[in-house]
Amino acid sequence: MKKIIIAIDGYSSTGKSTIAKRLARELGYVYVDTGAMYRAVTLFAMEKGLLDGEEPDRKNLIRKLDTISIRFVPNADLGYAETYLNGTNVEEEIRSMEVSNRVSAIAAIPEVRHKLVEEQRKMGEEKGIVMDGRDIGTVVFPDAELKLFMTASPEIRASRRYKELLGKGKKVTYEAVLKNVIDRDYIDSHRKDSPLIKAPDAIELDNTDMGKDEQFERIYNHALRMINKKK
Repeated sequence: MKKIIIAIDGYSSTGKSTIAKRLARELGYVYVDTGAMYRAVTLFAMEKGLLDGEEPDRKNLIRKLDTISIRFVPNADLGYAETYLNGTNVEEEIRSMEVSNRVSAIAAIPEVRHKLVEEQRKMGEEKGIVMDGRDIGTVVFPDAELKLFMTASPEIRASRRYKELLGKGKKVTYEAVLKNVIDRDYIDSHRKDSPLIKAPDAIELDNTDMGKDEQFERIYNHALRMINKKK
């Protein structure tokens, strides 16, 4: 059976990663969380004192990009790969609200995007990959056989994210999470380099009122149809 590239784009907290992981597992494909890559660069900038204020120290961050190594290492107990930054497992650190509040500013830097897009394209050279992010179907893999664009209301997305963070023991408020969602939507959609937009040939999925199993079945069936076309 021939393999395809599945690109999943969409707004933050729409469940892209959850669906992508499940889809990759079901198909026997490789899953790549590009959002984790941008979060890892953001964490690097914070740790190096390159993101103390609202605006990152772009000049010095760009100089240090070649010193950043991001890998995804499978964790058999968890059933998915965890993110490693320069040899250190940072899966928990990159999911913090501190990183969430700053990642869009880092992702808007063209040099950062160019570096990570190049790495992402290398990951998909042999196909058989499910990749989620903001510009996978428009920039990274414009020729992907299956493109999906996930969306939901800001309030629903903030509620999901808020419950997730509480479940991890984080001290946050719903209002802070909602503001983060709205701010990230604006920054992601209005940046000059690779803004978040729906590819013309992408299938849009609004999961505001949709359960996880229902949306997975829809996406899984779309994937099977495209794979069968490649036979």
